[in-house]
Amino acid sequence: MVKLSTLISVCPDWSVEEIVDGMQRHGYQGLEPRVGWGHAAGIELDMAPGDREAVRQKLEDAGLAFSCVATGAKFALVDDGERAQSVEEARQAIDLAADLGASVIRTFGGKRGGGQVYWMVQRAAEAYKQVVDHAAERGVTVLMETHDDWCVSTQVRAVVETVDHPNLKVLWDLMHPQRQMERPEETMQNIGYLTRHLHGRDAKYEGKNGDLATVGLGEGDIDHATPMKLLNEAGFDGYFSVEVIHKPGSDHDADGVMKQYADGFQAIVDGF
Repeated sequence: MVKLSTLISVCPDWSVEEIVDGMQRHGYQGLEPRVGWGHAAGIELDMAPGDREAVRQKLEDAGLAFSCVATGAKFALVDDGERAQSVEEARQAIDLAADLGASVIRTFGGKRGGGQVYWMVQRAAEAYKQVVDHAAERGVTVLMETHDDWCVSTQVRAVVETVDHPNLKVLWDLMHPQRQMERPEETMQNIGYLTRHLHGRDAKYEGKNGDLATVGLGEGDIDHATPMKLLNEAGFDGYFSVEVIHKPGSDHDADGVMKQYADGFQAIVDGF
């Protein structure tokens, strides 16, 4: 059964204690820190070992768990130095995830430059090969997200299949393949069997350019119910993680978003 998680970007100004209270109040089971964004909870790559153990214990004492560690690491970048920095960021995130008890980390493909997709896939795959053995040693799986220049699920699948390692799988962001006009059934066929984690944010197409504006779950143009139902039928037991992004210090309603998405998630699950 799909479980409910939230990224800390929903509540960037909350302490760990406030996050735990909000998760319990609205029925969340998993927490996904996004490292590198300066959130008040302070869960970062340079977190001291004692602090890692303490925050893990706080969640476990509350019956909660870390679902994923979200990084900004990008594995298809053209620049060798930038790609190497992403590899190192991922290695550090693997260690953080292992210490927190999270089984997966999120990474991106990122901007991939020009040329044939074949070579872009090879470049990304060679970078991922530098981290997957370390991930296996720490009991963590690295995930490539359907995002940015890699929204088309067949291309993400190509990277994972080229690496051919049990510790590289897929994070299916439910919005982005649909932005590329993939039907959820098509995406499921392409990467459903590789998917270990989900990101969800509903939105509506607005204006002459069809810009996407974030709305409540079930209120927008993105189909979340179909892919979640298909995955559930296939035995998926990972997390659906809410990825509504609020900047630290901005005017936002973290509690309201957490409640609305929890209610929307439950409505979808009740329809399985």
